[in-house]
Formats: sequence, C-alpha cells, structure tokens
Amino acid sequence: MSGSVAGLLTSVPPLCFAVFGVTAPRLARRFGPGAVVCAGMAAITAGLLIRPYAGSTAAFLAASALALMGIAVSNVLMPVIVKRWFPDRVGSMTGLYSMALAFGTSVAAAATVPLTDALGGDWQPGLAVWAALAAAAVLPWLPFVRARGGAPAPDGPARTAGRAERAAAEQPALRITRSRTAWALAVFFGLQATAAYITMGWMAQIFRDAGVPAGTAGLLLAVTMVMGVPLAFVIPRVATRLPHQGPIVLVLGVCGLAGYAGLYFAPAGGAWAWALLLGVSNCAFPLALTMVGMRARTGSGVAQLSAFAQSTGYLISIPGPLLVGVLYQHSGGWGVPIALMSALMVPQMLVGVLAGRDRTVEDEAAR
Repeated sequence: MSGSVAGLLTSVPPLCFAVFGVTAPRLARRFGPGAVVCAGMAAITAGLLIRPYAGSTAAFLAASALALMGIAVSNVLMPVIVKRWFPDRVGSMTGLYSMALAFGTSVAAAATVPLTDALGGDWQPGLAVWAALAAAAVLPWLPFVRARGGAPAPDGPARTAGRAERAAAEQPALRITRSRTAWALAVFFGLQATAAYITMGWMAQIFRDAGVPAGTAGLLLAVTMVMGVPLAFVIPRVATRLPHQGPIVLVLGVCGLAGYAGLYFAPAGGAWAWALLLGVSNCAFPLALTMVGMRARTGSGVAQLSAFAQSTGYLISIPGPLLVGVLYQHSGGWGVPIALMSALMVPQMLVGVLAGRDRTVEDEAAR
C-alpha cells in the first residue's frame, strides 16, 4: 500500500466506530446489550477470518470494516453494561476491561510478526489466527442472547440502579446536544482517539525509518500498548475518587508531548523511553470511558452519552491518521507529522479538563 492508502486503513476504525457505534443504543433497547455484544463478537470473528484471504486492498478494507462494526457496538455498550451490573464499581470494572483491551492489543503487536514467521513466513495465517480469540470471546456472551441482556439482581446497589432506570424511562428523552460536558467529552474522546490511532498506525514505521529493525519496532509498539495494562486499571480507580479528573488529563498530555518531542529529536536513540511515554499518554482512552460513566446518573443517560461521545469523537478522529500518511508521503519525513501530533495534544488537554468537571449531562440538558 502507498502511504495514503495505509493512512486510509488506519482511518477505517474511527469511521466504523462513528457510523455503527451510534446504532448501539437502539439495538440494545431492542435485543438487550448482552445480545448485541455477542453479535459484535461474531462479526469480529468473521471479519478477522475473511480479510487475510480477501484478495484485494478494497476487500481487505471491507472485511476489516466488518470486524470493526462488531467492535464499534461493543465499545459503546460496555460502559452501559458496567453501569447496569456494577453501579457501585464503575471505576474498578471499567479499569478491568480497559486493562484487558490494552493487554490484548500489546500481545497482538508483539506476537504477530514472530507468529507469522513460525507459520512459515506467510502473513495471511499470521493475521487469520487472531480470529480464534474472537471466536472464543463469543462463548461467554451466548447466555445473554436468550436473556435479552438480563436485569441486575434485585438487591443492594443494583436495586437502586433499577429504580433509577425506571424513573429515567418515565422522563422525556435526554437532549444530549444541550450539554456542554457531553460536547467536551466528545471532543476529548476524538482527540485522544486521533493520537491513539496515529500511534498504533505509524509509530512502528517512524522507528523503522530511523533505522530500528522491524521486529524491534513491533516490540516497541507492544511496549506502548502494554503500558495500558496496569495503568488502564489504576487510572479509572483513581479518577472515580477525584471530584475533578482534569489533573489526570494534564499529566497524560504532558507525557504525550514529551514522547513526541523524543520522536522528533532522537527517535532511535531514546526509542524505549518514547514508547513508554506514549504508552502512558494513550491511557486517556480508559480515562474517557470512566468519565462517560461518571458524567451521567442513569444507565439510559450513560448509553446516550456513550453513543454521542464515541460516535462524535471517532468522526473527529477520522482525518488524523490519513493526514499523517499524506504528510509523510509528500514531505518525505516525519517532522511535519510529528508537529501535527504535538499540536493536537494541546486542545486535547483543554477539553479534557472541561470534561472532567463534576457535573452530569442530565442536569445540563435540563437547563
């Protein structure tokens, strides 16, 4: 693929998340959130299995989009499921599944090239083998298909959550676009997604162009991803204990700026340090998911806020990876793309501070 087409590939995930994520609340109301997540896992399995053997770039992109459709609806509904089943442990459970996401991403980044070599050097089975994990992920969700999402146990915090859900159902539909916090969270989500997809799509290439071997570049990307394993569990727990999440946003942003500066001035010399710093910065994703759960009082409010923030945010993030590919191809180096990444980190920090204020979208929409 050319740099521009590769940039298009890295823009497919946010495009799918924006287009299909917005349908998740409606699907969840009809079939239950658990059943929709189960269907999402099945779509991921099919897409991952088909795309290595699709036979053309267009078909590869289409099969990738099928898998990403499943990820899109699941991404939106996971905060809803956490709010419904674990209303008193939003930080812990968000941290738990964010940690699992980070672990899976880091394992794939580190293992794909060695696994491909072990399978005879053919990249197709090296990619297709990951469909087995997606198929395994279908199984735990099968009971929820029959249960249509189920209901929380009628005691303790779950009973309180159930009452809140029934009360919310009797209220008029939430006008989420009236909430300044919802918009701030959507923009923050979009800018952190832009940074994350640029990092996942291009960081290994930056290191390779600096003279780092391909296997080491993949390992450096894995280090960036694996930083999210412990931090994705810790950050949501800390965030739920703070009245304002702005300080965490600023710390993550400063780490990102330092990592980009390192990539600009000494990409190979300090490669491990830059990978670590950018790994910390990418933990804005679990922080954003945690704030989705904290900025709404009810499960229905979380569903609307999650769909709005993620769909709008991913729309915002679509041009970033593609633009980096175009700038890289036409400028002949990484100076201009890295400058763009650094510039985008500043508004990310500003809107993140606004999104971290202690208020709910229900109150703002009502006003």
